[in-house]
Amino acid sequence: MPIKNRLAEMHDEITGWRRHLHAHPELLFDVEETAAFVGERLKEIGVDTITPGIGRTGIVATIKGRTDTKGRVIGLRADMDALPIHEATGLDYASTVEGKMHACGHDGHTSMLLGAAKYLAETRNFDGTAVLIFQPAEEGGAGGLEMCQDGMMDRWGIQEVYGMHNMPGMPVGEFAIRPGALLASSDEFEITVTGKGGHAAAPHDSVDTTLVASQIVVTLQSVVARTVDPIKRVVLTVGTFETDSVASNVIAHTARLRGTVRTLDPEYRAIAEERVRRIAEDTASAFGAKAEMTWTPGYPATVNTPDETAFAAEAAKAVSGAINDATDPIMPSEDFAYMLEERPGAYIFIGNGDTAMCHHPEYNFDDEAIPAGCSWYAEVIERRMPAA
Repeated sequence: MPIKNRLAEMHDEITGWRRHLHAHPELLFDVEETAAFVGERLKEIGVDTITPGIGRTGIVATIKGRTDTKGRVIGLRADMDALPIHEATGLDYASTVEGKMHACGHDGHTSMLLGAAKYLAETRNFDGTAVLIFQPAEEGGAGGLEMCQDGMMDRWGIQEVYGMHNMPGMPVGEFAIRPGALLASSDEFEITVTGKGGHAAAPHDSVDTTLVASQIVVTLQSVVARTVDPIKRVVLTVGTFETDSVASNVIAHTARLRGTVRTLDPEYRAIAEERVRRIAEDTASAFGAKAEMTWTPGYPATVNTPDETAFAAEAAKAVSGAINDATDPIMPSEDFAYMLEERPGAYIFIGNGDTAMCHHPEYNFDDEAIPAGCSWYAEVIERRMPAA
C-alpha cells in the first residue's frame, strides 16, 4: 500500500490515542472527556482554529493550506461516541466504564482523523481549507443533524463533506464505496394492543392481547412481501414483544411491540408507516381489541453523490490500490446522511479484517487499518484541493 510515509511513522502514536479512547468510552452527547481529549490533541497538532460546542459537544477545527487561491473548503467527519454494551474482549486497554464500549470503531475513526490532521497541519500541501468535524451522538442521537442545525455547513463554508466507517470482514486497509444509496434509512414503531385481561382458564371472558399481538407480528411481514417492489430493499423487524403479565395463567390486558423499518427508497418510508398502522389497528379491531401505533422517524438513507463518490474512490485507489467501487448497499443506518443532505459528498468503508461485527461485545477496531485510513483522509484534501 502506498501509505503516506509520515503517517506510517505516526502509527504508534495514533494507536495510543485510539486505545486511550477505547478505554474511556462515552455515550451520545455525553462525550465531554472524549471531546476534551480531541481538543488537546488538536492544540498540540497546531490546527488554525478549534470550535467546541457544535451540536452540543461536537468540535469543528480548521487547517489552512499553504495557499487559498480558489476558496475551496472540504469537510472531513469522524464520530466520537460509544455504545451501551458490556465489553467482552479481554484486552489490556478494554473499557474501564461498566456497560459502555467502543463496539463500532468510533475510537478508530476519531483517531484516524486526528492523525490526518497532524499530517495536514505539518505539510499544508493543499490549496484551500480543510474542516475537521468531530461529531457526538451518531449512535441514535442524531448528532450529525444537530451539528448541521447549528449552522456548521454555512458557518465554515463547507462545499463538500466526506466520511468513513470501518467494515469487519473486509481486508484491512482496503476500501469499498458506491454512488447513490449506501446505507438505509431507519424508522422505529411502537404498537400498544389493549384488550381485556383475565384468567387463562376462561379465555372466552377475555380479549387475548398476546394472541392479537402475535397476529399483528405475522401480518406485518406482508408489508415487505406484498407491498414492496421485489427489486427494492425494505426490512421490517419486530424486535420486542412484551405484555403486562409475567404469569403463565393470566391473559394479559395489554401487549406492546417495538420494531424498526429500514429502506433505501424514501417513498417506502411513508408507505411502510401507513401499512404498519393499518395492519395494527384493523387486526386488533377484528379480535375486539384496540391498537395504537407510534411512529418515530429516524435517520434518512445515506446517499453518496456521483462525482464525489468517483473522487473518493480515486483517493482510495491512490492509498490502497484495491477498492470495491461496486459494493452493494447495506441496511444499517448512519447519521452522516444529514450532512449529505446539505452538501455533496461521499461515505466510504475501510476494511477492518476478520473481526467480530460492529455492535458485538467482542468487536475491536484493528489498529493496522490506521495508516490507510489516515492516508485516505489526507489524500482527499490534497487531491481535491491540489497545491497551487
